[in-house]
Amino acid sequence: MLDVGFRTIGAPSAWPVAPLPGALGGSLTEPTTQAPGPTFDPEALRKKYLEERDKRLRSDGLSQYIDLTGRFKEYAEDPYVEPGFTRDPITDESEVIILGGGFSGLITAARLRQAGVRDIRVIEKGGDFGGTWYWNRYPGIRCDVESYIYMPLLEELGYMPTEKYARGQEIFEYCQMLGKHFDLYDNACFQTRVTKIHWDEGLSRWIVETDRDDVMRARFIVLGSGGLHLAKLPGIPGIESFAGKAFHTSRWDYEYTGGDQTGNLTGLKGKRVAVIGTGATAIQCVPQIAKYAKHLYVFQRTPSSVDVRANGPTDPEWFASLEPGWQRERMQNFTSILVGRPQEEDLVNDRWTDVWAKAARLAREAAGEGAELDPAEIMQLADYEKMNQIRARVEEIVADPEVAESLKPWYNLWCKRPLFSDEFLQAFNQPNVTLVDTDGRGVDRITENAIEFGGESHEVDCIIFATGFRVGVPTYQAGEFTLTGRDGLDLADKWADGCKSLHGVYTRGFPNMFIVGNKMDAGLTTNVPHILGEQSAHVAALVKRCLDEGIETMEVRQEAEDGWAATMAEKAVDRQKFEEECTPGYFNNEGQKDRTTIFSGGYGGGPYEYIELCDQWRESGFEKDVDITYAR
Repeated sequence: MLDVGFRTIGAPSAWPVAPLPGALGGSLTEPTTQAPGPTFDPEALRKKYLEERDKRLRSDGLSQYIDLTGRFKEYAEDPYVEPGFTRDPITDESEVIILGGGFSGLITAARLRQAGVRDIRVIEKGGDFGGTWYWNRYPGIRCDVESYIYMPLLEELGYMPTEKYARGQEIFEYCQMLGKHFDLYDNACFQTRVTKIHWDEGLSRWIVETDRDDVMRARFIVLGSGGLHLAKLPGIPGIESFAGKAFHTSRWDYEYTGGDQTGNLTGLKGKRVAVIGTGATAIQCVPQIAKYAKHLYVFQRTPSSVDVRANGPTDPEWFASLEPGWQRERMQNFTSILVGRPQEEDLVNDRWTDVWAKAARLAREAAGEGAELDPAEIMQLADYEKMNQIRARVEEIVADPEVAESLKPWYNLWCKRPLFSDEFLQAFNQPNVTLVDTDGRGVDRITENAIEFGGESHEVDCIIFATGFRVGVPTYQAGEFTLTGRDGLDLADKWADGCKSLHGVYTRGFPNMFIVGNKMDAGLTTNVPHILGEQSAHVAALVKRCLDEGIETMEVRQEAEDGWAATMAEKAVDRQKFEEECTPGYFNNEGQKDRTTIFSGGYGGGPYEYIELCDQWRESGFEKDVDITYAR
């Protein structure tokens, strides 16, 4: 709930990922009662937002992107390992096999270790632990949620992040520390891609097959394939004809650029470089490229909202003063603010949370004037004010008025992921940096040596695709394997018309299988490791119970799965109109109306209600909702 100074506003759980009007079931709200002293015209802004959206709507939707197969397979290769790795096939059995060595897999393995489970194997297609932080090593990369709440298990490892927003290299190294601390390396399988998983009814075991000819058995499997490793490319006409250097940011080629994640890209001296995309990746790498390239062309379809970063080093004295339990408290404080639960203090106090302060001020002003605004109206007004500030910041920083106008985002804050940088906008003041704003259309064509748009041809030596990932695809698709459960049931078939489950963690027909994170993350949060920690602890407790009580298999009952579907429907927040009125992006499936969006699996009661529900279920719902068999 949000205490805004004159009454309490009920805050649906969708707010962590799309708070404000759409989460309340509204659209780009047309205020009927104006807050005292506004400095903008809400209706004019709404009209402008919809006009900008319309420029970007495309009939091809998600199909505008191409997969990294065939001609483009090289874009998906691992540049961080030595070629030619081989090993003997493995044909053993483990208590638990975890698919994915990123945060989902690492936190789950850590919770299992803490619960006393020893026989754990992590299978990871990369060459080490890290997931997102293994694959993404582009220059300038950092976390955009505070390190002290984003980097999991800091108290357990006694680790102090060096900065408020840590560099990617530090987070990757921290993932390695987690692997060592929880003794995960000896039994891990790296550079190994799972190709097929199926349930063996006679053995009551999962059979996991890989591209290394492994045929492993597992009593339990955990699917922890995250959402930021399936890179996507824009299907620009002629993309296959470019004869220069080209790569995706998630497979950065430092042999070509020189330098490392901190910059020093001396290999780009004398080079004409193009970056396609202006999202979360581009705002971090563009400033580094601009320092060294002879000329940098940044091709933009939709500008991002870029707020202040204000990073700084960690104060060791402050960190040493933190009391035990500080990280969990800080995580809960941050998440609480973003879902509208009143807090006496904003512990993180950054640009993620300040829109709530604006909403509270608007509500107090309205109360002082005797007006009563609808909660959605308050949040929409706060959003307009916030985005006006972001647009004013662009105008203040960028010297060229025309460039500044092109870099202004015209949409609600949560139509796209908010971004933060103190270097990106400034880069466009450099004489060697050109913004090619396509005004929502995208690039026209790529030729052998150039990128064309609007009748102009920009010759370049290198194209860097900062075009993101296939976010929100089902877990098995993210892992690129087939998954078959009891009686030959294919998970792809079962989920053809929606991801059916209980709690987003287990699904009928797939005994002893758990899903952590990714599309099934029913308790959506901005700080993803927070909910991963809660889900992982839940899964670890269930696995430990099965091992302690001799439970051979556990499988959710159909009536329980149906009941959860009904609960999800009852709790659902109607975001359809909000998403339809948003500018296209991966949050709303590029504006496609005929597909569920990335947030469709979110539990409408919010992350805390979801966590409490799972805790209570372990105590009172397990026997009621699960078919159990015992070891003979």
